[in-house]
Amino acid sequence: MSGLAQAAAMLLAAGRRLDARGWTPATSGNFSAKLGDGSVAITASGKHKGRLIEGDILRLLPDGRVEGAGRPSAETALHLALYRAFPEASAVLHAHSPVSVGLTRALPANRVVLTGHEMLKALPGRTTHETSVYLPIVDNSQDMAVIEAKVMPRVVLPDAAPAYLIRNHGLYAWGRDVDEAERVLEAVEWMLAAELAERQWKGTA
Repeated sequence: MSGLAQAAAMLLAAGRRLDARGWTPATSGNFSAKLGDGSVAITASGKHKGRLIEGDILRLLPDGRVEGAGRPSAETALHLALYRAFPEASAVLHAHSPVSVGLTRALPANRVVLTGHEMLKALPGRTTHETSVYLPIVDNSQDMAVIEAKVMPRVVLPDAAPAYLIRNHGLYAWGRDVDEAERVLEAVEWMLAAELAERQWKGTA
């Protein structure tokens, strides 16, 4: 992505769409986009993602300095870790949907396997529903270094989706631009909801 203004416009629009779905309630969630000069546009902490204005998007320079009013998201380190691991990625979106949070509260597992969904073809590099991907689940922590150490070795594995879950906290998704990251997030959220619906229907059969 080229400049801050373009990135801000795309992040603001994504915030409105995700908020309309109920996936970023209150001030939850955080978004970022990698810029052409190596800096990162990222949402300021404590801002409602459905009501973002251009000034709520800060610029994080490669040397760690921040341009703009406010402080960047407390989870900035998790965004930067993904950009280091996936140089082709230029956007990261983090949302807190009831389904993704509720799933990680209910299941003790450390991953979710998604198999056979037509929506798998919405993920980059997937051309058939006849496949499986997995979403790592890691425990939440106030220390971002702890989360990073747990999740990064897992998201780089061949069968991992470009997304992961933090228990009791929500979903991270990334892509080559904001549109792709949003498509990944939307597809994964849909598949999680479909998995939940399947279990509910089986329970009534």
